[in-house]
Amino acid sequence: MYNKYMLEKELQEIGLNEKEAKVYLASLELGQSTVQDIAKKSGVNRATAYFIIDALMKMGLMSSFHKGKKQYFVAADPDRLVEILEQEKNTIEKRKGNLQKLLPQLQSLTKQTGKPVVKYYEGKEGIKSMVEEILKASIKEIVSMAYSVDEINKFFSQEEVNKWRIKRMQRNIKTRSIYTYKEGMRESTTDSQRRKVPFEKFPISCDIAVYDNKVRIASFSERLVGVIIEDKEIAKSLKAILDLAWEAAEKYQEK
Repeated sequence: MYNKYMLEKELQEIGLNEKEAKVYLASLELGQSTVQDIAKKSGVNRATAYFIIDALMKMGLMSSFHKGKKQYFVAADPDRLVEILEQEKNTIEKRKGNLQKLLPQLQSLTKQTGKPVVKYYEGKEGIKSMVEEILKASIKEIVSMAYSVDEINKFFSQEEVNKWRIKRMQRNIKTRSIYTYKEGMRESTTDSQRRKVPFEKFPISCDIAVYDNKVRIASFSERLVGVIIEDKEIAKSLKAILDLAWEAAEKYQEK
């Protein structure tokens, strides 16, 4: 005995809406049947059933034929669902390729004004997007950072942080960070130099990173927000400040 509710949900996951899923499953169960029977089985009214069946026929998921004066409908083999997903995948890949060709032109438009480009992010998913942007960039120089381990741990699991670190290592992106950590210590590694500073004296609560003429600042308050500012001079100046902080932080390191 199959779980009808779960099947409907799965069909919705691959692109059908709720009523399309109900009608397709009803038709699949009934075999050759009239619109009245399909409407009754699916719980969709007859007028709407006609509309839904027409949409499914255009997708190749249903077909019709006449027997005498009556019109009958039949659901296509479920293998057709795989074909539809393959077609969508090919379409998405084609669009992605076209977009990648356009990106240099689109990006050049944002820089023609000479003004800084500012992107705003909000919520946990927004902050994740900010992190992912660094991990997708081609960065040759060391990324300068400042952050609070305690604040990051409030919102992100160790598993999430480790995944980002693995991706960063795979991209060969190296970092140099000053950080605060009330109850712990983070050792430096070959890919990440770290210097801890006392939270009482330097209450860092934001996550700051400078890379590739960009500045990333995320605020870990009750409302997660962040910005990425793309401007050569702003990035250059803030990197110089972080470099100065790095040098000053040496005296706080355990000998």
